Amino acid sequence: MTANLRYTITAVLAAGVALAFMPWLLSDFLLSLALSCLMYVALASSWSMFSGATNYLSLATSAFFGIGAYVTAWGLETLPYALAVPLGGVIAGAFAALVGAAVLHLRGAYFAVLTFGLGELVRHSITYFEKTYARTVGRVLSDPPEAVTVYLTVLLITVATVATCAAVRASRFGLALAGVGADEERAQTLGVNTRRVKIAGFALSAFFAGALGAAMAVRWTYIEPMSVFNPFIGFQTVLIAMIGGAQTLLGPVVSAVVFSLFSELLRLQFPYAYLMLLGLLLIVLVLYLPGGIGSLFRGRWARA
Repeated sequence: MTANLRYTITAVLAAGVALAFMPWLLSDFLLSLALSCLMYVALASSWSMFSGATNYLSLATSAFFGIGAYVTAWGLETLPYALAVPLGGVIAGAFAALVGAAVLHLRGAYFAVLTFGLGELVRHSITYFEKTYARTVGRVLSDPPEAVTVYLTVLLITVATVATCAAVRASRFGLALAGVGADEERAQTLGVNTRRVKIAGFALSAFFAGALGAAMAVRWTYIEPMSVFNPFIGFQTVLIAMIGGAQTLLGPVVSAVVFSLFSELLRLQFPYAYLMLLGLLLIVLVLYLPGGIGSLFRGRWARA
């Protein structure tokens, strides 16, 4: 472990310990806002770990999040919450590995459109299954865990996500992912098994999104496919990561916190202006700042 990686992981763990005291210091509204910030920090970081390195634009975050949420919805009556959360991540990761083995030979707009359709496919499949066999759509969570338990669980997932991202970036596996993003054919020539690397990175990213969906599912009393497979979750995750800089570690973290607080204000006060601003930000980023705001400071951070 390098000194830089050791310093980064120590800083992440220290921030996690400090944030663990928030349930006893914040009101219910502020705690809910902090939970939303943590959720998007983990989602944006896990998305950047794969898509930021490989330049494969994945829009499947909502699919993995929803799979994890439904693992909790279906299993909470028989499984403890502490087991349902990692199980949601494992199932989402296994599903991503299976899908990735079939579609990761595609790139660009083809891969983006297919991963977006993946979320819709899973949503409609679960809707059909519930209507056909359960004679209902959705699940009622009658005995969810306490709010403090949910917060600490999401915080643990977020700390694990950011620490894993830092470790991956400093590893040979992270170097292989970056090689795929820089020049996949050249990486193959140099001996990188790009197919295996892409599948593993895609599955690892999906694991954290699925675990997060399983942990956050208990916030809703009633879970139905449209709410947990909401495409807006995936779009906002991509936008947050791109604004902060998907190829940096700190960029998505800072962007998720600022964007969550800013969007909460705009969504409550100016709901239509909020959606217009999202579209405008995406256009500006693609045209003038494809590397995100974090790319402006990357050289300074490296020199420091």
